[in-house]
Amino acid sequence: MAEISKIAIIGSGAGSSELAALAREKGISVVDLQPGADLSALPGCQVIVEASSGDLTSRAAILADASATADPDAVLVTTDPTLSTTDLALATGVPQRVVGLALALPADAQSLAEVAVTPLAASAAVATVTDLCEQLDRTTMQLNDRAGLVTTRLLFGYLNHAVGMVEAGYASKQDVDAAMRFGCGYPVGPIAMLDAIGLDVVADGLANLYDTTGERVHAPAPILNQLIAAGRLGQKSGAGFYTYDGAGSSQVVAAPEDTVVAGTPAAPRAVQSVGVIGSGTMATGIIEVFAKSGFDVTFVARSEEKVARVAAALAKSLDKQVSKGRLAEAERDQIVARTNGVTSVAGLDQVDLALEAVVEDLEIKLELFRELDRVCKPGAVLATTTSSLPVVEMAAVTDRPQDVVGLHFFNPAPIMKLVEIVSTVATAPDVLATAQDVCARTKKVAVECGDRGGFIVNALLFPYLNDAVRMLEANYASKEEIDQAIKAAVGFPMGPFQLLDVVGNDVSLAIQEVLLAEFRDPGFTPAKTLQDVVQAGFLGRKTGRGFYEYS
Repeated sequence: MAEISKIAIIGSGAGSSELAALAREKGISVVDLQPGADLSALPGCQVIVEASSGDLTSRAAILADASATADPDAVLVTTDPTLSTTDLALATGVPQRVVGLALALPADAQSLAEVAVTPLAASAAVATVTDLCEQLDRTTMQLNDRAGLVTTRLLFGYLNHAVGMVEAGYASKQDVDAAMRFGCGYPVGPIAMLDAIGLDVVADGLANLYDTTGERVHAPAPILNQLIAAGRLGQKSGAGFYTYDGAGSSQVVAAPEDTVVAGTPAAPRAVQSVGVIGSGTMATGIIEVFAKSGFDVTFVARSEEKVARVAAALAKSLDKQVSKGRLAEAERDQIVARTNGVTSVAGLDQVDLALEAVVEDLEIKLELFRELDRVCKPGAVLATTTSSLPVVEMAAVTDRPQDVVGLHFFNPAPIMKLVEIVSTVATAPDVLATAQDVCARTKKVAVECGDRGGFIVNALLFPYLNDAVRMLEANYASKEEIDQAIKAAVGFPMGPFQLLDVVGNDVSLAIQEVLLAEFRDPGFTPAKTLQDVVQAGFLGRKTGRGFYEYS
């Protein structure tokens, strides 16, 4: 590996200060310049980095001027992954010396460096930039020059989609961030991530991507430009979507716009007894959650055999917790005593809350809600755990649509902290308050959203996963490289292909089809490869093969 001892950075655009700090930490001399400045300090620099915020023409001019002054073997680097490095290289007049470099931001938290290789770049130039990245202790990935490379192409669409949710008033920024943190295990939510990267950086990048792709997900949400015009660029300016404790701080502070002035909130209905319909893993987990939280739980399965199976699964889970010292034997016995299994929905006639967790089939759920409407006492809350079906349709088949709400638990329910509370146009305020109260009593993180396809988590997650498959189809990179890039760039616990295999490719395809039907966005069309792996029976971990193979 060649030792890099001196570099120059021209401009103060995204990543410039982070790159300079990383280089200086490693003992590399850094020359800081602004566009238009005297370039006499460039000789002796092995790498010259253009980090301005201009368009392709202005960036190319900066590099062309630098090449005329710098050593003839100095490598020229551009830092915007959303512009064509190949076009920029041609415009400089020295395309063999030009390489793209995108650092994952914030660089003190993320380790990825993507090196964009054009067909015109000399191998020595690429090697020099790769050596620099490795010297900076970056996880380095060489990629062919494509719009957005891997991480920007995937993440900026995801971030823009999240902004659209907030802008439309569908969910608050806090709930969108909490949903992705607690529903997917992400270290930071999309709105907070956007503030950390910089609204101007994301908006410019999206505009460049949109020019290339023409896809709706890359058209910058109008609120981005409005906030930028107001000087709210994110953490670096002290305010973006959130307000921070000074410019450059990551500490969120209360802002006047976050204070909601409202009337007296509705009081929740009293809930002590809960009915759970279903005998699968999700239903069993929800039974455990409620019983451990002090609720009396009556669960409904279709046969005595299935009732016994649910009871055995519950006992096994609780016994495991006892063996690990997480639960006392007396507590276990009390939890079991609070549960009762029956084989008919008629056994739920006195429950305060009835929650269905049956198969994700709308017709089956509609028939069940008709039955709950007939059986349950007046004032009982009727809830569904659906992850993508319209809650309002279930409410509409009852004579009490005001009593119906969505409570989307995440699997496994005893472990996952998130519940999406889904209100329809008919849900009564006290039913919404009841849902919030129940979530608080079960120690869940509750987020609120309206009744539309995918709610928050699935509506953000599955288009991102689908885009990763489309990226694989377009030969951006291998599935292994895409997974590695996302984990190194943003700290997600799994890459998109690993996650697809865990969720189940059939489940992912079904949800993507729901989203396409709901939003009519051509960009949501399921990727052909996703359809193919499902058709082949490669459903993921549960079948031993998906995008990867499992032993």
